[in-house]
Amino acid sequence: MARRRPERPTQKVGAGKQQLRIIGGEWRGRKLNFPAIEGLRPTPDRVRETLFNWLAAYVPGGRCLDLFSGSGALGFEALSRGAIHATMMDNSAEVIYQLRQNIQALKTQNAELISGSALEWLETRSSDLEGRYDVVFLDPPFHKGMTEPCCELLEAKNLLAAHAMIYVETESELSGLNVPSNWSLYREKKAGQVTYRLYERGNK
Repeated sequence: MARRRPERPTQKVGAGKQQLRIIGGEWRGRKLNFPAIEGLRPTPDRVRETLFNWLAAYVPGGRCLDLFSGSGALGFEALSRGAIHATMMDNSAEVIYQLRQNIQALKTQNAELISGSALEWLETRSSDLEGRYDVVFLDPPFHKGMTEPCCELLEAKNLLAAHAMIYVETESELSGLNVPSNWSLYREKKAGQVTYRLYERGNK
């Protein structure tokens, strides 16, 4: 959900609201509101630019899953850059409300909103019935031990396309990360107190 990271100041737009800017694609330059909830910050522009450069060959025409969506920065960026579908999830009613407002403002029918716990949602998936995602954004609250269980469930529940790309954002103190054995590390960088990694899924 893009939490607890040092950040350049975000633009305040009134009581309880801040803004992020989409940096590429169809909606480049569009500004979207997100709630001023303690600890909620969008993935920084420079990190998003790097990430979507890495994903340039995978996002257009792809189906994306944005777990812990928060501000929606990653899901909306993917849609702006040509993703045909984005499932966006968060457990905050305030966040879901604002994401819905942004979907309406952008006039897109390619975003699906799910309100609830990402872990609980993953646990209840049926591995034989689910659609598969080409790109997954996984940015859970820091220091909660949620990253590795989410990675395991994404694989166990058969939610990933054959060569899916999985973006994982964690606190930098988390030096090691156990992921499914058929995921290979494609790229890795650090930005302040954040480490972000992109994995490529291979055949088991």
